[in-house]
This record gives sequence, C-alpha cells and structure tokens, in this order.
Amino acid sequence: MTNSTRRSIVLGPLAAAAASALPLTARAQKKYGPGVTDTEIKIGQSLPYSGPASAYGQIGRAEAAYFKWLNEEKGGINGRKINLISLDDGYNPAKVVENIRRLVEQDEVSFIFNVLGTPLNKAIRPYVNQKKIPHLFNAAGSEQFADPKNFPWSMGWQPTLKWEASTYAKHLQANHPNAKIAVLFQDDDFG
Repeated sequence: MTNSTRRSIVLGPLAAAAASALPLTARAQKKYGPGVTDTEIKIGQSLPYSGPASAYGQIGRAEAAYFKWLNEEKGGINGRKINLISLDDGYNPAKVVENIRRLVEQDEVSFIFNVLGTPLNKAIRPYVNQKKIPHLFNAAGSEQFADPKNFPWSMGWQPTLKWEASTYAKHLQANHPNAKIAVLFQDDDFG
C-alpha cells in the first residue's frame, strides 16, 4: 500500500466525519444576537407608568397593544412573535439605569426601545453603548442624542428641541410679530 493510498483511507473518513459534524456545530451556535430566536424578538423598554410623568405610560400601553395585535393577527414579524418587556421607571434616572441593566443582563433583550425623556436617556446612554445594545427611537429632543460618532448605538427619532423652538419662533415672528409668549420648562436636563 502506498503512502497516498494510506492517506486516502485514513483522511477520507476523517474528512467525512468532520464535514458531517459541521452542521451540528453550526446549529449549536447562536444564529442571531441576544433576544432573537427563530420564534421571538425580545424588546426592552422603560417608561414612567407611575410618578410625575405617568401620563406618558400610555405610550407603552399603546405599543404593547400594537405588538399584541401584530402577534395575534399577523403572526409577528417574519414568523417571530414580538415580546415587549416594558418596566416602570417612574421617570427616575436611577430607576431607568436599574431597569435597563435588568433588561440587558437578565432578560437579554435584542434592543432598547423608546425610553422617554432627556435625563433618562442620558443616564442609560453610556451603558448601552458600552454593551453595544441598540438604543432606538429614544423619546428625547436634546441635540446631545444626535452624536453617532461618540454614541453609535443610540438614536432618537424626533426633531431636536432647538429646531422645534426655532421653527415656532420663525412662525411667530412672521405671522404674529407682536405676540407675547410664555416659557414653561422642566428643571432638569430636558428644561
């Protein structure tokens, strides 16, 4: 028997065994990132269901109702049910940090969605960017959230407050030049 024949006899079955084991190895590995399986997409959220801004809790209730409808009537998204885990932060920056850590570290959500308020989004932004967890559609109009260079994992959705104020001022100046205005503001990062 020649060396090449011996190699074929030994290496042929070894190569076949390795090739047949490859699909098992690939199946054992995660196909997707955290919070996403073949049947589910887990989304994390923290909103004020209690406390001074509890009226905004309706946003989370409406989103939960939409995802319930989407799951029941449409079968989710591409066959995956949406699992929205929405926690109460009472509009408290310390509580939102606790909630987001739980959502990321324990619940293993795929992304954080629609957290309300400048001070709350500012409180979680360093953590989610360090963990590389998408922090999407944060409900805060501060210009500091338009900073993809330093915080690439965070993005807002609404116009900046500066742009809104400028637009209102231009409208008033053009259409009501003698109008009097009053300014109400929140005594925190938002105001």
